[in-house]
Amino acid sequence: MSKTAETEGALETRGIEQVPDHERTARTRELFPTWVGANISVLLLTMGASLVVAYHLNIWQALVVAVVAPVVSYGLVGLIGIAGKRGGAPGMALSRAVFGQRGNLLPGSLIWVARWGWETINAVTGAYAMLTILDIVLGVRANSVLDMVMLLAFVVATFAISGLGINAVQKCNKYATYLFGAFSVLVLGYLAVNTDWSEVLDHSAGSTAAVITGIGMIAAGGVSWIPSAPDFTRYLPRTASSKAIVGTAVGGAGVVVLPMVLMGAVMAVATPDLASAADPVSFLGEILPTWIAVPYLLIALIGMLLINAMSMYSAGFTAQTLGFKVPRHWAVSVNAVISLVFGGVLMLVATSFMGSFIAFLSLLAVAFSAWVGVFGADMLRRTEYDGAAMADTTRTSAYWYRGGFSPAAVAAWAAGLAGGLLFTTSDWFTGPLAKNNVIGEYGLGWVATIVISGLLYLALPKPAVPAPSARPAEAAETETDADAERVTAGA
Repeated sequence: MSKTAETEGALETRGIEQVPDHERTARTRELFPTWVGANISVLLLTMGASLVVAYHLNIWQALVVAVVAPVVSYGLVGLIGIAGKRGGAPGMALSRAVFGQRGNLLPGSLIWVARWGWETINAVTGAYAMLTILDIVLGVRANSVLDMVMLLAFVVATFAISGLGINAVQKCNKYATYLFGAFSVLVLGYLAVNTDWSEVLDHSAGSTAAVITGIGMIAAGGVSWIPSAPDFTRYLPRTASSKAIVGTAVGGAGVVVLPMVLMGAVMAVATPDLASAADPVSFLGEILPTWIAVPYLLIALIGMLLINAMSMYSAGFTAQTLGFKVPRHWAVSVNAVISLVFGGVLMLVATSFMGSFIAFLSLLAVAFSAWVGVFGADMLRRTEYDGAAMADTTRTSAYWYRGGFSPAAVAAWAAGLAGGLLFTTSDWFTGPLAKNNVIGEYGLGWVATIVISGLLYLALPKPAVPAPSARPAEAAETETDADAERVTAGA
């Protein structure tokens, strides 16, 4: 990212306030490694294996899933990311313009809580990666104490990166992209030479319904990044190409998702119990030689650190929009502690990591999608956001609407959330309408959520879009929003 007064140092001091135009000097091509880094996770290998083992797809059907899923999910990431260049603020701060100053607390709270689970899953996966490396290299076997030590180390490292801010996250993503690309070629080469391709190619095809379900499952992971998209585009100038924002999101995710899902599908032919393993990482030490497995696990570990760092970076903004009166990097620490506690429970209690992950993913996507449908529909009529109105959380704000709420946005969000859950099925929760229709059968509860909330918001009468304040963006920094003032001063 291009250096500005706020990002050239080690610690980013900006919080949820609007970035002034003179500091918005980033370039769209810098988003490419961001979305590469957001996907460097061995969980994609395990999900690719699930396509073969659980959904009974063949390699060609897995290829279709691996292509379509990132195009759908990260296409939405890119589209919502356009709001970041329009408003120069994090996604949940821009959301105040849609839901109202008080109304935004409803989806904001749910998204914040949902991030706890996402960060917990990644923290546990990272801890398992470190445990596997210790086992392969030193022969050290995992135990409950070592599990917790590795989990703590991972969470502390995540907090260090996310606490520093956007500059640190972007730089780490850039170098991780190069390392991941180099070693993925090695893994692909090894699999190409050592795989029994006749067995892979002779695998019978699964049903069309299973293909759609697989697309929905893998795309659901990308959906979790949609509300965060403006967080990484807010330093772009207003003139930045919208097409490039979408293209870098889809391209960055696609170059990771495609090969990793296919690698997982190929590995599953030789190791069918891969998709149901108690942990999602140790299998790499069994399938790959040590000289490939260890560095690849190290890179995957870095990738998972970056994924969690990006998630916690956004979670810090969400916490501030909810009224936490602390600087951004301290708001991040709240999520770090929560992921440590929940991660310990998951590692010590859960019997099937992948089963827990898939169940969580389906519910996570619905929670995020209710916001996506409303916010995305609102973007059709709103091309800019008033920084002063976003910062002003009092009744004088142009985004106060009715008692601090936009009735249309809140009603559409609630209806979309409820409707999506009706069509959602998982090991933890099954909606009453999930069994007797194609939406539930195909695992597309999150799609139903977006459609319901978006269409209802478009149909309902909405408050007029207030004209942006005549004051420049710099003036917004002096507004009365206690969050923004304390973030800038306290950080």
